[in-house]
Amino acid sequence: MANAIMVIFPYRYQQTWVFDDETVGLVKEPFVSGIPEMLDILVKDISHHDEGFRLLFSATPFPKFQAELIWIKEEFGGHWYCWQQQNLAGWLCPALFKYFTEPPQKIYCKAESLYT
Repeated sequence: MANAIMVIFPYRYQQTWVFDDETVGLVKEPFVSGIPEMLDILVKDISHHDEGFRLLFSATPFPKFQAELIWIKEEFGGHWYCWQQQNLAGWLCPALFKYFTEPPQKIYCKAESLYT
């Protein structure tokens, strides 16, 4: 059984958000097409967030999640999600399938500081 809540550690690299996850073979995987703007909102209250932060995400709600992303459509092998509360949409590339066997109808997420 896969984890119910997953975690990655995005950071800024060459003016965009990227993340590494050696367990699934991703290095400097970029976020594109609306997702960087979502991340900017999630981390606005985290100091030193450009150096990295913890991003928890799940297909099911969990305590204190910050954003509920709702599936819109498939395009170019990736999937579009909207964050209705912020009136934003973003595209998650096929790396989504490194974490989910099928695109979830909803993705819940929360950004946390690496420094407590």
